[in-house]
Amino acid sequence: LTSEQKCDVATRELEETRDEIERAREESETNIDNLRAIIEETEIRSAELKKSAYEFKRDIVQGAVNPRTNKIVAERVVRYFEEKLRSRDTLIEKLRLKNSALKVQKNKLHLQLRQKEEMGEVLHAIDFDQLKIENKQYLEKIEERNQELLRLKLTAGNTLQVLNNYKKRLGNITVESSRLKAEIQLREDMLHKIATESTVVEEERAKAERINVKLRKQLEEYRVPMVLDYVNEKADHYDLQRKAKSWERKVEIASMALKKQKKLWAQLQMEAQNLPWAQHADLAELTAGAGPSQG
Repeated sequence: LTSEQKCDVATRELEETRDEIERAREESETNIDNLRAIIEETEIRSAELKKSAYEFKRDIVQGAVNPRTNKIVAERVVRYFEEKLRSRDTLIEKLRLKNSALKVQKNKLHLQLRQKEEMGEVLHAIDFDQLKIENKQYLEKIEERNQELLRLKLTAGNTLQVLNNYKKRLGNITVESSRLKAEIQLREDMLHKIATESTVVEEERAKAERINVKLRKQLEEYRVPMVLDYVNEKADHYDLQRKAKSWERKVEIASMALKKQKKLWAQLQMEAQNLPWAQHADLAELTAGAGPSQG
């Protein structure tokens, strides 16, 4: 081979080697970008899993336990997973919309590239460098947005935790308020009862005070009788008692005599009914004359 042929061969080999190096560099950069995206996705996924584990422990393992049975309430678990599924569906819808937007942007870029190729424009190395710089800038913006999204998610988790704490405090305050209202009502009822009893006691005290004043007045106006008058009154009392007993005895004797005369009168009447008629008339006259004398 001549020197020119050797030079051409070496130039082609050098260009092929440069092309291979460029392709290898592009493949390496693509692989690095893919690995970075995988690492970023893994970190985001790890943060989401940690957050989900924390929320599950907070809301289910600790927050959904029935204090009476010490068991997890099934309705809380079902509601937790339903909310998680709804949030995943929302995230899927957002990613789907983002993917559609990226597809539209990709088609737009392909269309621009096709238009440039049809217009005969050739992309030079500087254009590729410019595109790489722009791509790097977009990747940095995407990284910033992802970090901001992760920060917002963590902030939302902290906010939710604070909100749950305030809800728990609000529940405790509500229970305490109900207890205080019941206690206040009980105290008011007791106060009303005490006021009623105080009124009754005050009326009784006034009544007792009036009786006391009356008794004091009677006590002040009372005069002790003389001893001789008391002895005379007592003697008269005994004398009256003795006379009453004497009259009671006389009445008793008279009653017995009356019963005896009534019995005798009944016997005479029976005997008069058994005699002849003339004798009966004489006896009747006799008894008629004897009756008043007995009386």
